[in-house]
Amino acid sequence: MKMVRFLNKILLGIMLGVTLSLFSVTGTVSAATSDDASDFVMVSEYVPDAILEVRYFTTYNFVGDRIDGYEEPIVLCTKEAAAALRKASDALRAQGYRLKIYDGYRPQMAVDNFVRWAKDLKDTRMKRYFYPDLDKSVLFPQGYIMEKSGHTRGSTFDLTLVYNSSGKDVDMGGRFDFFGELSHPDFVSHLTEEQIANRMILRKAMLDAGFKPLVEEWWHFTLKDEPFPDTYFTFPVNSNSLK
Repeated sequence: MKMVRFLNKILLGIMLGVTLSLFSVTGTVSAATSDDASDFVMVSEYVPDAILEVRYFTTYNFVGDRIDGYEEPIVLCTKEAAAALRKASDALRAQGYRLKIYDGYRPQMAVDNFVRWAKDLKDTRMKRYFYPDLDKSVLFPQGYIMEKSGHTRGSTFDLTLVYNSSGKDVDMGGRFDFFGELSHPDFVSHLTEEQIANRMILRKAMLDAGFKPLVEEWWHFTLKDEPFPDTYFTFPVNSNSLK
């Protein structure tokens, strides 16, 4: 029995060593970066009737400045994401809606801009609009601002709906980029039945087209089969990047 226990200890040690070795190897694997835009397109080429309201090209965003890397008010994404978005757009148009897109591909330099801003606790110019109920010091620790973004992989969109007949925004019960529970798609206690239904119209169209939602943001959708799940791109948002 002593020999069996001894052999079991040896086996356990070997297994633990293998596990730690695997952990150390996988732990050192980092996401790739690339400036190759050859698989990217302008969303307007696939969804020409979409309204583009590129917030990070303007000063109306949670930072209060134009964000690094947004050099033109256009939306870029992978070809695969654009084709899927066209499906969602076609389905929504049949129901009387058009898409309004706030953001698509987001270069890493923009994410770095967000991180620098989050660490500057004195800059609260846009607090009353985007995080009135939160102290800025919690935005980075609680994950509202992160060092990596799915947008940087090129197959994620931030968007909403407008009525095709009037061009007016559909009431979603909360503004884009609001930091708080009100932005959760299923946060229904402060929403009307109409607002909940509107969120679900957008959600269903995007899911049916092959996207997956984010539990914290009603406007955020990522292509399920994104072509670059481990690559974060660095080229700026401008039409020259695609040439």
